[in-house]
Amino acid sequence: MSEDDNNMEEYPTEIHDYLAAFEKSLGSVDEMLKTMMSVSRSELLQKLDPLEQAKLDLVSVYTLNSMFWVYLATQGINPKEHPVKQELERIRTYMNKVKEITDKKKASKLDKGAASRFVKNALWEPNAENEHNSKTPTKGKKRQ
Repeated sequence: MSEDDNNMEEYPTEIHDYLAAFEKSLGSVDEMLKTMMSVSRSELLQKLDPLEQAKLDLVSVYTLNSMFWVYLATQGINPKEHPVKQELERIRTYMNKVKEITDKKKASKLDKGAASRFVKNALWEPNAENEHNSKTPTKGKKRQ
């Protein structure tokens, strides 16, 4: 019997796909953390504007707390009853505030000059020259 066969007998086959996906996700997180750790924090923050710095900080702290949530679950502790739940909700609140700020920046802004020119040109103003040269509209044919 090979080692893989031995491991397959230790847990139900129904959860094999879930465990494989979990292992793949852990690999992705590990790669991302190695990438982030390869650059010093101060060097990284210098390249970002304040809003991007806030986003980075929020994503980092949310990821750390989420990983702690998973750790608690693996230890048999219900994370929903742990203070980490309130911390994640607090972080989500700040993430929503940053999203609102980002959305406001992306929103189209009114060009007051262009709007006033548009309105001015859209309104017809009669002048003396137009009144004398214009013909009165003819009435439509009467129906018989």
